[in-house]
Amino acid sequence: MELNQFVENFAAQFDDTDASVFTPETKFRELDEWSSLIALSIIAMVDEEYDVVLKGDDIRSAVTIQELFERVVALK
Repeated sequence: MELNQFVENFAAQFDDTDASVFTPETKFRELDEWSSLIALSIIAMVDEEYDVVLKGDDIRSAVTIQELFERVVALK
């Protein structure tokens, strides 16, 4: 599992935010497009791509994309 691929998969869940905005340090909940629907898309993407079941608390406790990635790795 690679961080850069995770960032790309994460960015793919957003329709209106430019992909260049997404880095491991991106504070994803501060993005204008962030919503509960996108959170559900992220949960589904992680389940499909990484076979890891995230919970809402996992997303709420992460501030950056890298922190969320580290949570996914820990659950793998």
